[in-house]
Amino acid sequence: MNITIKEVKTKKELKTFVKFAWKIYEGNPNWVPPLIIDKLSILDKEKHPFYKTSEAEFFVAEKDGEIVGRIAAIENKFYNEIHNEKTGFFGFFECIDNQEVANKLFDTVTSWLKKRNLDTMSGPMNPSTNYELGMLINAFDQPPQIMMSYNPEYYLNLCESYGMKKSKDLFAYYLKEETTLSDKLKRVAEIVQKRRPFVVRPINMKDFDNEVKRVKEIYNDAWSKNWGFVPYTNEEFDHLAKDLKLIINPDLVLIAELDGKPIGFALSLPNINEILIKNPSGRLLPTGVFKLLLGKKKIKTCRIITLGIKKEYQKHGYDSVLYYETWRRATQKNNIIAGEASWILEDNEMMVKSASLLNGDLYKKYRIYEFPLN
Repeated sequence: MNITIKEVKTKKELKTFVKFAWKIYEGNPNWVPPLIIDKLSILDKEKHPFYKTSEAEFFVAEKDGEIVGRIAAIENKFYNEIHNEKTGFFGFFECIDNQEVANKLFDTVTSWLKKRNLDTMSGPMNPSTNYELGMLINAFDQPPQIMMSYNPEYYLNLCESYGMKKSKDLFAYYLKEETTLSDKLKRVAEIVQKRRPFVVRPINMKDFDNEVKRVKEIYNDAWSKNWGFVPYTNEEFDHLAKDLKLIINPDLVLIAELDGKPIGFALSLPNINEILIKNPSGRLLPTGVFKLLLGKKKIKTCRIITLGIKKEYQKHGYDSVLYYETWRRATQKNNIIAGEASWILEDNEMMVKSASLLNGDLYKKYRIYEFPLN
């Protein structure tokens, strides 16, 4: 097989890079077509703030002039500075079921990373832990929730046959209306509130910019000790907040305040994939934007994306109150009947315990691979 690797250089080539996914998932009823405009945005090295602290190159594999695979090589300098590592990443991987093609793509990334004196390749990161990441390793018969990845099962073999090994698994828990809002969760939340009352309120959309600053401060403090954590820069967090503003439901973005001081937050989003899966073109125009806006009220599932408590207030049970309030407001005020808590590190005992308190069913797993470059 005559396979050539080409670097993506022009905007036209970048759009082709994005749209290659449609070839891989053609006829797959569980794939959610992404919004093309969103994918182009996160790959825009000139405008997206991620690339102010990182470098990346995008590549496609071609056979007889036809694209058969794609991949990104990423050096996240911010990550390596924080963790004192020399790790590089691969991401945005899509490939036909052919080991030779996959090997060519992986070889291209390892060569690119070695030139930057990095000693490990990890991934997939799209492009970091603050975005979509991980390779789905089970439940291929179910669509992903908002901002979660999806891939064919054969991708696992492509990675492992190349020599990649498991680095970390990420868990997703399925939540049901009738079991999550349990008497036990309610009792725990009430006990915590009696011990030291604090306020849980929805985000104030009229004061959105200041609310974003409050959430950003909590997030970067609460998650600082977690595996793979990279703090958002101010510009990067603001960029993400702007993207999410269109789909945020204030009832599902809660801020906890103690003595008037923000100490924690919970971010859940309506699962707009329920709408996007019915938009095969991946375009917002001419009708996609109306489907998105008009369909929001009909969404029946949500994803609990992150919940953070500042370090000095952790282990006091405040998280249980946020979980309780999130699910109460989701089900009783917004007609949510099910959802997902994700992603949770397999060895994060505190979060796994919280998932148990929510009566969550561990139904999906995502894998981060690593490969030595020495």
